[in-house]
Order: sequence, then structure tokens, then C-alpha cells
Amino acid sequence: MSTVSVVAPASGLKSRAAKTPDATVTDPALVKRAVKAAALGNAMEWFDFGVYSYIAVTLGKVFFPSDNPTAQLLSTFGAFAAAFLVRPLGGMVFGPLGDRVGRQKVLALTMIMMAAGTFAIGLIPSYATIGVGAPILLLVARLVQGFSTGGEYAGASTFIAEYAPDKRRGFLGSWLEFGTLAGYIGGAGLVTLMTALLSADDLTSWGWRIPFLIAGPMGIIGLYLRLRLEETPAFAAEVEKAETNRPKVPLREMITGQWRALLLCVGLVLVFNVTDYMLLSYMPSYLTGQLHYDETHGLLVVLGVMALMMIVQPFAGALTDRIGRRPVIAAGCAGFLLLSVPALLLIREGSLLAVALGMGALGLLLVCFTAAMPSALPALFPTKVRYGSLSIGFNVSVSLFGGTTPLVVTALIGATGNMMMPAYYMMTAAVVGGFAVWRMAESAGRPLPGSAPSVAG
Repeated sequence: MSTVSVVAPASGLKSRAAKTPDATVTDPALVKRAVKAAALGNAMEWFDFGVYSYIAVTLGKVFFPSDNPTAQLLSTFGAFAAAFLVRPLGGMVFGPLGDRVGRQKVLALTMIMMAAGTFAIGLIPSYATIGVGAPILLLVARLVQGFSTGGEYAGASTFIAEYAPDKRRGFLGSWLEFGTLAGYIGGAGLVTLMTALLSADDLTSWGWRIPFLIAGPMGIIGLYLRLRLEETPAFAAEVEKAETNRPKVPLREMITGQWRALLLCVGLVLVFNVTDYMLLSYMPSYLTGQLHYDETHGLLVVLGVMALMMIVQPFAGALTDRIGRRPVIAAGCAGFLLLSVPALLLIREGSLLAVALGMGALGLLLVCFTAAMPSALPALFPTKVRYGSLSIGFNVSVSLFGGTTPLVVTALIGATGNMMMPAYYMMTAAVVGGFAVWRMAESAGRPLPGSAPSVAG
């Protein structure tokens, strides 16, 4: 019979996952706690995105006074996109740091910075009060948020993937995006409620601050949960194997040594995030600003779609464990390629039923990505560079293609007058994603590269 020992390196890193010569046996209680803490951080990040996207028109009036509503909206989305420009820098700092000092410490740090940046937005005086200083302070706060989120998604998905048993990694990883949807619904729902209850003047003068100020207490709760976490078994084992207390990998090796996996990561994240930001960040403004749809009804439709996605998300994650990540991601790419135009035509028809059907179709296709990516992306890289390489690939792709989606599509519609641009943009992303999934290896039910097999305790 194999002897069982506890992985607890001399460096002080802790992991109560038992380890045999052939496999790591996970502690179900620790796995559940890790999933909750990782998902909460993602929920907080997307709470901010939900608030920012849904209140974009009001923020434009507060920080970017203009007689041109389109220019106002472009300025607001420009500040939104600016945060994504520094995400690769955050990834290059936090990712390698997470591979050197541990995932748990870095995830606690990103939580602090994220909460501080969001809370600070709620305290910024308006343009009418301090002039040009207001949009500058908004931009600084967004840059702090962007820098911190550079280490958030890659760290959270890595954390869950390294804790999860091989045969349940898809299901457990899907809860990370469940947290995303919950945070977005929380932020967007709060803005929707405020829009319905407050007058336009009250919302512009003080009401818009409330959602951002809520980030403070949320951040404290998230930090408490993350500080109670133990290091992942995979990282603890990597430290144990190292001759020094901390494994050190040059940044250059994280890039040049993983170039093929990085290209696949960029392609997968491109289709994931273009479609994600199109549906969850851009569509609320598209419905109201471009199609002149009733604001409250438009917001409620999108919230309903996200609630539907939340219901389907865990089942789709479990499906990736049974049939594989590749078939599920490929189905999403094919769906966006074939159905983006019909779905947008339904949305443009304007009736509540047509908009709900079009948005619902896009939401269900997006679940193919939200359910599979949290487990598929960490499996592209070995343990010693997983956090760093994934952070770099993920954030470069998000910065170039995902976070810029609202800005680029708004500009394309303004330049061409073609209201179908959102569909064409998603179709292009689907082609890129389809090629990436064709070239990637299946990872469902298999150990993470560089790690021993992991089984449920």
C-alpha cells in the first residue's frame, strides 16, 4: 500500500492535499473554499464592469460634458478601454510573482488593489466641480483597476485548476465564470434598480456613486476569504522539488519558451472575450444608444440573459468533463459564425420577444466559452510558468481585442453607418477561435502539465 504524506514545504507554504507517489488526493473542503474565494474575486471585478457598462451614459455626463452624445459615450468607453492597456503590465508583474511566491499571496494583493480602485471612482468629484481633473482621476482609478486585474483571472483560474481533481476540473472551473455572471448581475441589477427609482438629475448628481462605493465592503470580505486559503498542491509540490525555497523562471522563458501555447491562448481568449464584452458590456449601450430601445426594458433583457447563463453554466462545465473542452469550445465558435447575423437581426427587430430571443441565443453560445475556458486555459502551460504565461497571454489578448470591443464597434458603426457591425465582429472572432481550438490538445480528465494526477478525496 502506498504511504500518504502531507505536502508542506519547509518554506512555510501550506497545502493539506495528501500526496501518494502516483497522485495528489484533494481535500473536498479546501477545494470548495478555493472555488468560493476565487469566484468572489472575479465577481467583484465584473461587478465593476457591470456598473460601468450600464451607467456609461450617466458617467459621460458627469466626467465628459459634450453636446454630442456619441462623443460622450466614446469618451466613457475610452476610459473603459484604457484600463485594458495596462493589463498586460499587470500580468507581467503579478503572473511571474505568482509563480515565484505563490498564487494565494498574489490573489490577496490583486483583491486589495481592485477594491481600492473601484471605491476611489465613487469619491471622484464631477467635471463641473474640478474641471479636467475629474476625467484624469477617473482614468487613474481605471488604470489601477486594470493593473490589478492583470493578475486576477489567470491567478483565479490557475488556483481552481490546481486544486481541482482531474475529472472535475471543468465543473469546478465553471464556477469562476458563475462568479463573473453573479457580479455582473449584481452591478447591472443595482444600476437598473437605481435608474428605475431615481430621477435622471439625482442619478447624475449623486446616485451613480453608490455602486462604486459598495466595492469597499465587498473587497474586505473577499480579502478575508483569500487570506484563509492555503497554497495549491501543484505549486507546493513545485516548491518542494526546487533546490531553493522559491522556483524562479525568467520572464523571457515564460514567453519564448511557451510561444506555441501563448498563441493558442491569445486565439482562445480573443473569441471568448470579444463575444463576452460584446454581449455583456456593449449590448446595453447598443440597445439604448443605437437602437433607441427603452433603457429599463433593455437592461432587464440583458439581466435575464445573464441569469439564464448562470443556470446553464455549471451543467455546461460538467459537460466539458464528459465530452471534452474542445467540442464545447468548437460548438461555440461555429454557433457565433452561423448565428451572429440572425441573432442581431432579431435584436434590431425591436420587440421585447425578438430582443430576448436574439440575446438569449448569443448568451447560450457564450456559455460554451465561459464553461470551458477556466479549465482549458491553465492546461496550456506547465506548473512552473502557469500563472505567468497565462497572465501574459490572457491579458495581451483581452487588452487588444476584448476590452476594446465596445470602443471599436461604436467607432465602426459611426464610420460606416452599418448597424450590423457587432455581428461581423463576432463572426471574425469566431474564425480565429475556431482555428485555435483546432490546434489545441484535449485536456479533459488529464493531469495538468507538470503536475501529478489529481483525484478527489
